[in-house]
Amino acid sequence: MKLTTFFLLLIISLSVSCQKKDSTDLIIINGLSKNVKEISGITKFTSDTLLYAINDSGNDNILFCLNQKGEIIKKIKIPNSKNVDWEDLTYDHQNNIYIGDFGNNYNNRKDLAIYKVSDISKNDIEVRKIEFSLEDQKKFPPGKKNKNFDIEAFVYRNGSFYLFTKNRSSKFNGETKLYKVSDTPRKQIAKLIGSYKTCDDANDCFISGAAINATGDKIALLTYNKIFMLSDFKGDDLFNGTIKKIKLDHFSQKEGICFKNDTTLLIVDEKRKNKKGRLYEYHIK
Repeated sequence: MKLTTFFLLLIISLSVSCQKKDSTDLIIINGLSKNVKEISGITKFTSDTLLYAINDSGNDNILFCLNQKGEIIKKIKIPNSKNVDWEDLTYDHQNNIYIGDFGNNYNNRKDLAIYKVSDISKNDIEVRKIEFSLEDQKKFPPGKKNKNFDIEAFVYRNGSFYLFTKNRSSKFNGETKLYKVSDTPRKQIAKLIGSYKTCDDANDCFISGAAINATGDKIALLTYNKIFMLSDFKGDDLFNGTIKKIKLDHFSQKEGICFKNDTTLLIVDEKRKNKKGRLYEYHIK
């Protein structure tokens, strides 16, 4: 190969590489600690600058407090709880955090729960458990074509939780189901109140996290490469309004999302091989 041809190919290669790095609107804030290498959810109170994060199954029942750079500043052991498969976090406007222990990869769990955690800024943390089952699940597990009972995303709104499934059916059609559960700490049945088809690419359209803004009129659903922004909805059917599909052009195992403010989202992904998990920022256009 001639030297001039070599340098020409090198320039083209570097140009393409730079374009790939600049093609996403995600802004990297920081790498995450190895203590949250299996991070599965984040949230923040409207009036607080701290972020709160959890790991998923196989990890301790710990709530991590992070600063705006994603650095761990405090670890809180959640009493009277067990991390079977913690998958998401949400909050209310009375300074309660809710931990969703409803990860269900194999669609065979009968112990789905949400932990209500109060007074996390004090030494005397109060924890109450909300147990529930899904009204349309009759088999544990169901057949391979009907595995749509895994949940990795939820939000709190007007005294209820709204849960979104991560469809693991063998013939993936992009459908996420929407369930409603009361915030009353008792055993109950989650009502199926809606569904939405994201897209038919299982690698790109698993719902892995959710967040709601401070005023409760916008909901962001996260996948590994997209955000579905829900707005203008009325009542319980959160899919009856406007749904904007935002392509991130950045594929990774994104597991948590929250609103930093009404125009900015914070997103986290898990550690993969030799790449540590990261905290990202995305400005809503």
